[in-house]
Parts: sequence; C-alpha cells; structure tokens
Amino acid sequence: MPSHTVAAFDLDGTLTEGGSVFAWLRFIGGDATVARAALPLLVPLTIGAVRSGHWADSAKERLFQAVLAGRDLAEVTRASRDFIVEHLRDEGRHEVLARLRWHLEHGHDVVIVSASPQIYVDILAEELGIAGGLGTRLAVDDRGRLTGSYLGKNCRGTEKMRRLNEWITARGYDEEPVIYAYGNSRGDRRLLAGATHPFDAGKMGRWGALRAYPRLAEEIRATPEDR
Repeated sequence: MPSHTVAAFDLDGTLTEGGSVFAWLRFIGGDATVARAALPLLVPLTIGAVRSGHWADSAKERLFQAVLAGRDLAEVTRASRDFIVEHLRDEGRHEVLARLRWHLEHGHDVVIVSASPQIYVDILAEELGIAGGLGTRLAVDDRGRLTGSYLGKNCRGTEKMRRLNEWITARGYDEEPVIYAYGNSRGDRRLLAGATHPFDAGKMGRWGALRAYPRLAEEIRATPEDR
C-alpha cells in the first residue's frame, strides 16, 4: 500500500461559498477601481465564467493588470491576510472544512489547489495548518511591485493537476500517494480525473459540471466519524 495520502481541495465554491477573486480585488483596490477595470472586460469575463478556457484566463489576467499593477507586494500581502481570514470566517463551507479536518486527523497531507492568487492561498494554507497551497502565481518586478500578469499559468484545468503532481514530486514520497480530490466546477475536472478518490463538492447535484463523480455529501453520510 502507498505510504502517504494527499487530499487536494479547490477553494472557491468548494472550501468557501462562491468566488473570492472579485471580493479580494475590491478589498485591495476599492469598489470604484474594480468597477472601472471590469467594465471594459465585461464581455470576456462573462464568456470566461460560462465557458472557462482561455477566455477566463485572459480576462482574469487583464483585470489583475488593471487593478494590481504597481502595487507593493508586501502591502498587498498584509492586506490579503485580513481579507482571507474574514472571507473564510464568513464564507467557509462547514461540511467541507470538516472533511479537511478529517484528513488532518488521519495524518494526510492536505493541499489547496486553486485558481485564486497564490498570495492569499499561501496565507489560507497557513491559517488552516495544512501542508501547502497552490494558486495562480503573480509576477513581481525588481522593485517588489506587482505587474498584474501571471507568473506561469492560471492555476485552472490541466494546470491544477500539473502543479499538484509537481508538488507531490517535491515532497519526495517513497511511494506514489493515494490522492483524494475535491472540486465544484469544470475547472476542477482534470484534478478530479487524476485522483484516486475524486469527489464533487458542488451544490448542483446531477446538474453540475462534475456530476460524473461521487458526491461529497453522500460520502460524508457514509463515512463513520472514527474511520
């Protein structure tokens, strides 16, 4: 049997209700700034939300550039800690967070794999006391200021599984680990497809993008507390 178990959780819509990116941008830049930045991107952002793919990646990066370019990384990081602690308190999904704690209690290595910015994914991983966090990395110039551009790719779709495999390799496990994965949207399909035990943590049931996978709610009901 493999000597390790990894539990990978998506963030937005899985560990927490809804999305976090727009709320984070408003927290950092203010409502008016984000509204002005989003208005000319309304069509690509809407298409990206519906179809995902490169539309989502490109529109999100352009929004980041409009709101974040030139902001000091250290200041944004400090503000992001206040944001994500409050966001988790207000929007955390208790049943999914309980599942995360179940993995921790059983000695599993828990990691967040999210398209949300690495800046606050790291902070959230620290707050939850888990092994790591993988998010969308943002470029920083030589003055320590954000450019708003991605450093690498948006952590969505195939990139989620690639980053998770990279993280697992870096851990240096003696044997290939068992992987549990939890997601809620089409951007999590590749992550779940690469897992030993994939679960749909969304609320859409048979109407959701991950309807082919076992439902987390049913697994929770079937899992004894002391398992």
